Amino acid sequence: MSKIIVGSEEWCGFPSLGVPLIKARVDSGAKTSSIHAFNIQRFKREGEAWVSFEVHPLQDDRKVVIRCESKIVDRRYVKSSSGLSERRYVIRVPLALADKIWEIDLTLANRDSMGYRMLLGREAMSGKLLVDPDERFCLGDVSLDNILKHYPEETEVRRGLRIAVLGHDPNTYSSQRLIEVGSERGHEMSFLRINQCYMKLELANPEIYYRGGRLLNNLDVVIPRIPRPQTYYGCALVRQFEHQGVYSLNSSLSIRNARDKLNFLQIMLKHSLSIPTTGFASTPLDSQDLVDAVGGAPVMIKLLEGTHGKDTVQADTKQAAETVINAIKSLRANLLVQEHIKEAKGKTIRCYVVDGKVVGALEKDAFPSLTPSQEYNGDVGFAIVKLSSEEKNLSIKAVKALGLKIASVDFFRSNKGALVSQVNAAPGLEAVEVISGKDVSGMLIALIEKKLNYRRALASEHGHHIV
Repeated sequence: MSKIIVGSEEWCGFPSLGVPLIKARVDSGAKTSSIHAFNIQRFKREGEAWVSFEVHPLQDDRKVVIRCESKIVDRRYVKSSSGLSERRYVIRVPLALADKIWEIDLTLANRDSMGYRMLLGREAMSGKLLVDPDERFCLGDVSLDNILKHYPEETEVRRGLRIAVLGHDPNTYSSQRLIEVGSERGHEMSFLRINQCYMKLELANPEIYYRGGRLLNNLDVVIPRIPRPQTYYGCALVRQFEHQGVYSLNSSLSIRNARDKLNFLQIMLKHSLSIPTTGFASTPLDSQDLVDAVGGAPVMIKLLEGTHGKDTVQADTKQAAETVINAIKSLRANLLVQEHIKEAKGKTIRCYVVDGKVVGALEKDAFPSLTPSQEYNGDVGFAIVKLSSEEKNLSIKAVKALGLKIASVDFFRSNKGALVSQVNAAPGLEAVEVISGKDVSGMLIALIEKKLNYRRALASEHGHHIV
């Protein structure tokens, strides 16, 4: 068989999956081929393991959605371009390229952050293809009109859950991604501004309204993304939704547990989880003793109630610490004095936990507390970090102790081991998704479906469609 000459990118197809056209990046440096897949569900058919998934076959087009299913032939660890290994399902399907068809192994991976929906690796090319990296579309490009002929417009009514993201700003990456992913999975998504919601409390007919008089009586789920300044009212809203039978991804009590810094530290100690040595007092008269109690200067001084990123001061000397403490106390504000972890060298580890599992971890020099309006800045020093089993267990236990379903855990690496610094009940998702390539937003929606016993349709129940 003479080998086919291909360029760095080519159009191909997968007839058995109902994917007639998909642009592939031809990469002989990658061993395994992969296709963009989301909403991945494992199921059994006649005693064998199968997988159902959905595909956006066209780059930068989220409207075309193809539901697929295939028998699972393996599940293996694959290293992504970011250097992170993840376990992926492997299917074996016929690949159509030019006028040839042959079977290849294909891994399922979320490639939303990648340049191509399909990667053709060298295992699939072996003995069949020759690559000319200077060329593109050696087998012919496909016009937009031809693409549309292969993907005719069809519609389908999706009946999903009614889910509202409850927060301050609908334009943050996290809010937009949650709404985008939830909509893809067939749910009716909306955003509710906390300060535009109000409640009517009465025994016979308690109600929650949105500005303009819209009654919020038909929601199934709320996803709280409450900024720190709105903690009290935001938690009151979540609590009322819960009283009215609406499921909250994180409960109002668990959010309060995480936001009250002193209570949070006490909960960590109750569950035998290590924290930086911390002092707390109600008057400035004990400033000197507080600094001594945590091992002396330098120390970190934290407001109990403060805005993310503006609630911590480092005092390098005992005199500076006493000055800051006395100044804050004169304003009748409560504070914590915490030991400075010198050996951490200003680095903080942020570990993301979803439903009792670690789904990603980042390291940051002088980790900022990210605000809802500026969750992630691509030019700051985030990096993927590998956690020890002890660090993973610490993060999982910290989230569980607070009663949270999803959270990020910040900790320092010290000579005494990992020390929990804070737990964020509404972590920004942009950094972890962009850097690690993990679809954490999809994991959150899948968790909601699991908790509410919501069953999405498998591919065999529906054909491809445009929504």
